[in-house]
Amino acid sequence: MLFLVIFFVFLQTFLLMLIQKKPYYLKCNIFKQKQNKMFQNILTNAEFRQNINTFVNFISRIPIVSKWIILGIDAFLIFFSFVITYLVSINIYSASIFSSNFLIKTVIVTVVTMFFSFIFGINNGILRYSTYRDIFLLLVSLLLANSVLTLCNLVYMRYVSDYSLHSASFFINFVLTFNALFFFRMIVRLLFDLAKTSFSRNKKKASLMYGVSPAAIGLAKMINSDENTPYYITGFISQKNHLHTKILRQPVYFKKYFYENISDFKNIKSIIINPHEIEPVEKRLLSEVCFSEKIELLSAPSVEDWGKRDIKKFNIEDLLGREAIQINTESIKENLDGKTVLVTGAAGSIGSEIVRQLCKFNVKTLIVCDIAETPLNNLSLELEQKFPNINAIPIIGDVRKWVSMHLIFEKYHPQYIYHAAAYKHVPMMENHPKEAVRTNVKGTKIVADLAVEYNAECFVMISTDKAVNPSNVMGASKRIAEIYVRILSQRIAEKQGKTRFIITRFGNVLGSNGSVVPLFAEQITNGGPVTVTHPDIIRYFMTIPEACSLVLDAGNLGKGGELFIFDMGEPVKIKDLAEEMIRLTGYEPYKDINIVFSGLRPGEKLYEELLYDRKNVKFTENNKIMIGKVKYHNETIVLPKLDRLFNASIVSDDFSVVEKMKDIVPEFKSQCSVFEELDKK
Repeated sequence: MLFLVIFFVFLQTFLLMLIQKKPYYLKCNIFKQKQNKMFQNILTNAEFRQNINTFVNFISRIPIVSKWIILGIDAFLIFFSFVITYLVSINIYSASIFSSNFLIKTVIVTVVTMFFSFIFGINNGILRYSTYRDIFLLLVSLLLANSVLTLCNLVYMRYVSDYSLHSASFFINFVLTFNALFFFRMIVRLLFDLAKTSFSRNKKKASLMYGVSPAAIGLAKMINSDENTPYYITGFISQKNHLHTKILRQPVYFKKYFYENISDFKNIKSIIINPHEIEPVEKRLLSEVCFSEKIELLSAPSVEDWGKRDIKKFNIEDLLGREAIQINTESIKENLDGKTVLVTGAAGSIGSEIVRQLCKFNVKTLIVCDIAETPLNNLSLELEQKFPNINAIPIIGDVRKWVSMHLIFEKYHPQYIYHAAAYKHVPMMENHPKEAVRTNVKGTKIVADLAVEYNAECFVMISTDKAVNPSNVMGASKRIAEIYVRILSQRIAEKQGKTRFIITRFGNVLGSNGSVVPLFAEQITNGGPVTVTHPDIIRYFMTIPEACSLVLDAGNLGKGGELFIFDMGEPVKIKDLAEEMIRLTGYEPYKDINIVFSGLRPGEKLYEELLYDRKNVKFTENNKIMIGKVKYHNETIVLPKLDRLFNASIVSDDFSVVEKMKDIVPEFKSQCSVFEELDKK
């Protein structure tokens, strides 16, 4: 009988280990070609697989039984365990087995144990989903039950009868009962785990998780426990040579070993990364390795966003040559708390993301203004669904019309204005310079003037790197708008006014309307070719969330009159960008998808600039965000020129308009444009 006790203890330990591991025949190296071919042949045998699938389907279809049935089974196991305990005690202490009160004692032990089991809710759970918490509660309930039984036994021996069980018998009873109940629960859990996971993993893609941070481990847990994901984490790639060989019972590979022995990972179909936890250089290396080995590179959401289950293909945006910009959201929250905020151009790529980020703060009223009806309506519906607690007011308004904007300021008195309304496409504005002036220059002037008139706290203008030494009408129009905002800021500072005027200047935004990424993606989907204007053309890039975070932080950091720029890292060659996108979609550049060079478009230049002088900057609290020093402009000279420009945009031809733009911005030199002849004069 003592042998039975020892046997159950070993059985409990074995099950505890087994429940946390893959079955041995799935975990060990039997699937390798050189090891155990006989067993591998058995597993791949069609008849054997059919029998296994039948068994799995049978297990999976077993319905959840009533808790009263579980209660009955537990009662039987408790009763049976005490009988074994009684037999062991008799064997050890040489007592008589035919005791008159044996049945009574057995019933009492069963009732007391079931009472504590009922108190702790041991029978309420679904056995196939048993966890360590259930085991812990089972352990506590049995400890309390056997402690009470031991005390009662001692009292019985002292005051009623000398004949009773030895106190050590209740320890034996505790061990046997715990093992019996534990074995019952774990065997059920194990069977259902085998049915739902072990064999269904064959339908999932074996994947590696890049990184061993708490976030990466948490994501791995969620992926492996989610039946709806087509992936299963079978190992981790560590950037450091960890002493730990396993995490979540899965092997950890040092990245150097992984790169050197990549050919040994033939069964790996994908690698999942958290883009924010891997260096840009490492991203590129991993991307190249995955492409060469035909491994799918995936980008995982954060643990907080796992409800979306948005495991997606690794995006080209994740290959930017710098770290993502971080901002002080708490400080922004304090400044925007309870404020009325106006966003112009709110339905555009940048404007809509600014609106989404503003919804995370406790603004009093959020006015979303745009002239485009359908995109504004779509944004309004999105805000109603995702941010029902935000008082968002959509308004169709035209920044080019003073009356339209005046009505908004008169009714709502916005305290913060984020001016994102603008025409931005270089070739289009090169053909329509009048529209560029009316929207980008006069529209900015109207909104900025109203901000002063209604004592707004802050006006943030969104500019572009194309405003630096502009080579096209669009860039020049944004530069003129910058000049006017600076003049207005100088005037406010002299009069000690209230409104702070801030300018933000950044490069190309990946994924925005008209950017190269969606254009390239569409061309690749259509089988190519991918069109690049010039093999040497380079651009600075940022993501939409980064751009909008910069805009919000600028409104928070700025004291008035600053031009904010930020470290965008190394510029990206557009040709390399196109090649990378083709590789990420599983094709080979110039072989599967061709790249053709169409020539520079009107107004386009090879290199974009962020500053007139990179050394002439001042860093802010955020070392990624800088303040560029720009020259002073005399408003008595500039304002009359502006009036002549606005008048020309109404009554004159395009050449007259561009000529007056060049008069305001002497560094504006047209490239690949019909307006180059004006520079010759």
